[in-house]
Amino acid sequence: MGLLEDADTLKSELIELRRAIHRDAEIGLDLPRTQEKLLAALHGLPLEITSGAAGLTSIVGVLRGRSRDRSVLLRADMDALPMTERTGLDFASTNGAMHACGHDLHCAMLVGAARLLSARRDELDGDVIFMFQPGEEGFDGAGRMLDAGVLDAAGQRPEAAYFLHVITSTYPSGMVTVRPGPMLSAADSLRVTVVGAGGHGSSPHLAKDPIVVAAEIVTALQSLITRQFDAFDPVILTVGSFHSGTQQNIIPVSATFEATVRTFSPANQKAIADRAIRLCRGIADAHGLHTDVDWETLYPVTVNDPDEATFLADAAVELFGSGAVKILDNPYTASEDFSRILQEIPGAVALLGATPANRDPATTASNHSPEAIFDEGVLSRGVALYTQLAIGRLRAPDKR
Repeated sequence: MGLLEDADTLKSELIELRRAIHRDAEIGLDLPRTQEKLLAALHGLPLEITSGAAGLTSIVGVLRGRSRDRSVLLRADMDALPMTERTGLDFASTNGAMHACGHDLHCAMLVGAARLLSARRDELDGDVIFMFQPGEEGFDGAGRMLDAGVLDAAGQRPEAAYFLHVITSTYPSGMVTVRPGPMLSAADSLRVTVVGAGGHGSSPHLAKDPIVVAAEIVTALQSLITRQFDAFDPVILTVGSFHSGTQQNIIPVSATFEATVRTFSPANQKAIADRAIRLCRGIADAHGLHTDVDWETLYPVTVNDPDEATFLADAAVELFGSGAVKILDNPYTASEDFSRILQEIPGAVALLGATPANRDPATTASNHSPEAIFDEGVLSRGVALYTQLAIGRLRAPDKR
């Protein structure tokens, strides 16, 4: 049988694993129940397992091939999002956390790849590192695992790293999308508190209204982007949280808003930080109010190595046919801490369509929606592609 057919034989148990992780979703860096399920699923495989490095509920497995001087890395993220699920699935989470980004599928796919590759150890011209990472959703779990030495787990640094991310909209189920160069945006966060003076809503001239000033800042930030940044090197700033006040006739003392900022070049990542901070302070100062501005640089741009992106696309074409692979013209505006891995070694991220068969990819609920539903049928494709990438890359000439 071929890789895809072999992967299909694991489908039922991988669906069971995925659903077990899904219904018991956990958030952040501390995922003890998720880790326990994955360790049980990996039990009995010929892997050198390290868990809990640097105090994380991470798992690193090393599969030794017939050569010890080469390795590749395959990665899955493990954490969920803090949201109430509204899918109506019989295995839906009910604990206030939800795998709305598909990390439960990622874990199941990597477990499946570990099984197929363990059965093919004699075909491996090197070692495979399986990286199960907590804390992708805003906790920089990848950076923490780098600090804990994940790239040295096999004894020599991997020559390539790969990650498949499911997406439940935009493209049909099974479609692999990838591009060379920037694949995903950088991510930063902005938190602004405008401090004024409270008072009666009927007498704003006797107070210093922070809401009006904060609202002006929010609007000005959008003008800053359209007037000072090249439209062909995009900057996205979205205010997702704005809080102030307790009652309609009270002018509050302060107003706070938070925004996510996405960029696609290091130059713009720095420039928007400098200019946004200056703008926030300048507007508040012009109105005689004080402002506290907190800018946090989160993740760099996720940049696919051109050769590795081509290699991944070719592997997908070999497995699924050319009609199931699309080379993207533009990057996605989502962000990933896997970008930190790709800063250290060449590799590639690809998206794997997981839109359910009865849904329209253009209108179905997207990743991070409380109504997001993923097609479990793509698990076999993810397993087969991970396996093909590891075998093929270790068989190819070493470019280091």
